[in-house]
Amino acid sequence: MSAATGRTALDLLELLVGFDTESGVSNLRLIEAVESYLGELGVPSVRVPNADGSKAALFATVGPRDRGGVVLSGHTDCVPVAGQDWTGDPFRLRLREGRAIGRGAVDMKGFDALALAALPEALRAGLKTPIHILLSYDEETTCLGANGVIARFGHDLPRPVAAIVGEPTELRVVDAHKSVATFVTRVHGFAAHSAKPHLGASAVMAAGDLVAALNGIADDLERRGDPSGRFDPAFSTVHVGILQGGRARNILAEECFISWEFRALPDLDPDEVPTRFAAATAAVLRDRLNRYGPFGRIATMREVLVPGLRPDPGSPAERLALDLTGTAETTTAPFATEAGHFQAAGIPTVVCGPGSINQAHQPDEYITLDALAAGERFMQRLIARCAAD
Repeated sequence: MSAATGRTALDLLELLVGFDTESGVSNLRLIEAVESYLGELGVPSVRVPNADGSKAALFATVGPRDRGGVVLSGHTDCVPVAGQDWTGDPFRLRLREGRAIGRGAVDMKGFDALALAALPEALRAGLKTPIHILLSYDEETTCLGANGVIARFGHDLPRPVAAIVGEPTELRVVDAHKSVATFVTRVHGFAAHSAKPHLGASAVMAAGDLVAALNGIADDLERRGDPSGRFDPAFSTVHVGILQGGRARNILAEECFISWEFRALPDLDPDEVPTRFAAATAAVLRDRLNRYGPFGRIATMREVLVPGLRPDPGSPAERLALDLTGTAETTTAPFATEAGHFQAAGIPTVVCGPGSINQAHQPDEYITLDALAAGERFMQRLIARCAAD
């Protein structure tokens, strides 16, 4: 419990869940509430807004500011609730059968609440190694919301020596996850009567060839597998989620839209799949779309690139997290996180947080009270460690 504010982690989780911070809306009301809480504790914070000021990340430090510390990073946004069958208001925390139920409860406002609730004890402990808290936005859509803060590390914000991203891993220490890159490919053809295909170019037929090429790349990556033997599935993946085009059966389609992604093992060259797809695109342009004349074009745009997290054996973050959890082995995660951005900035990073990802993104999302209690013990051990070092 926070002696200064009388707020437990559960109290703070109720506060955070009470804000609708789906990725498509602003998180500023939540940020303002956290700033107010930090103000009650006398903890200064820095707000780092996005480009249009509709959202913001927040960074706060307890302890000395003249040395590197441990950053606890959590996102404030959550996935939508539309179309899901909730048994109550998703944005009102409910307790039932040992569970705290609400959107974002496990992914990952539970970790955010635990970090915030630990601050009064951290203040009393007289930390020798500082503890930082970073609350980000847009993790569920782009994983870019932490980058504005990360870019300021070592400039006007203290540069951490280790980062713990508190995604729900059941407090297992994750040292690696795949990258995610998403793309939109637009195929532009030329309309003509389907009885005379030589008078135009079908964007749908060309898109079919492109999907076939992506299937070929996916099959090749599956055959190559995962040399480390640590990932599930044990290979890099390519997936087409949306294929949409055409207006009528007897008209050559003028346009077709392909939304696709690949999720790469940490050691895969991130340029390999786009390069292979570009070569396939050139062949489809030549042999299919423009077979009868200069009728079409194809444009591919990358939407999102979330870097993977690479194993970094013996790093300060790994050693610390293993010590705090009392475990001896690391594992991998099947999902992507903001951790790769910290690592790309040269900050040793692991993913480790309470609760299970199996409860995330679903109706009646929850974190168990036992998981919250385990998270509290994790925070207490971190405070003790930072007070002693």
